[in-house]
Amino acid sequence: MSALTDLPPLRQSLEAHGLMADKGLGQHFLLDLNITRKIARLAGPLEGAKVLEIGPGPGGLTRALLEAGAHVTAIEKDVRFLPLLNELQEVSDGRLTIQMADALKVDEAALTAGHPVAIVSNLPYNIGTALLIKWLTGPYRPAAMTLMFQKEVAQRIVARPGDDAYGRLAVIAQATAQAKIVMEAPARAFTPPPKVDSAVVRLDPLNERPPEALLGALERVSQAAFGQRRKMLRASLKVLGGAALCDGAGIDSARRAETLSLEEFMGLAEALRRVEGAR
Repeated sequence: MSALTDLPPLRQSLEAHGLMADKGLGQHFLLDLNITRKIARLAGPLEGAKVLEIGPGPGGLTRALLEAGAHVTAIEKDVRFLPLLNELQEVSDGRLTIQMADALKVDEAALTAGHPVAIVSNLPYNIGTALLIKWLTGPYRPAAMTLMFQKEVAQRIVARPGDDAYGRLAVIAQATAQAKIVMEAPARAFTPPPKVDSAVVRLDPLNERPPEALLGALERVSQAAFGQRRKMLRASLKVLGGAALCDGAGIDSARRAETLSLEEFMGLAEALRRVEGAR
């Protein structure tokens, strides 16, 4: 632990290596260790726990996770940060593994020996939503997720029917996990400051996730419904059956997507499965 705390400040390390954030990769660094330590605490007891971190960059959150006692596998695409991460690895007592890879393409199960682990990350802004959908609907199921997003994306994840932010992301997230915003971070907390504030969302996967076929149907129904959210369901869902599909789920086809509860969207997904199974 003393070796970790003896490391130079992150800003100093970045300057020493001549590194700056790459906007093309959606990079905004968290250099304030008070904030990164709070994120680690929000992820739960981490002593001896296995953690997957996406996009560690210069390693600010990585330091906090290691200080909390976690065994961290860090996936980084930008090779510029490898020297900084290697320096951190040298003082990690063997608790940091670095994997240079594209997080959208990586096989998490292979990296974690098939064991569910907690994912704790300050996600790159440009791939955060895609990664979340991958973890919520794909074959690999994390034990828990504590993730930093743009604040507006965080609000979309936890939104309820009738909220302006309610949409496909809320439906998929809440069908597969319990989601809650647990922390907010102003733009000034980052280097360079983004144009928007951020927030941390804690997601705990449900014990029983919808079967793969039903989850696939839910994705198609919610995508079609919110793709034309100002239209009545009979129009927005026309490609999937329109009014007939709504009748099969016992839902008024004159309603709009933002008024439907998660249970009603699940009903539409069940109706779509029945229709497709009858073909």
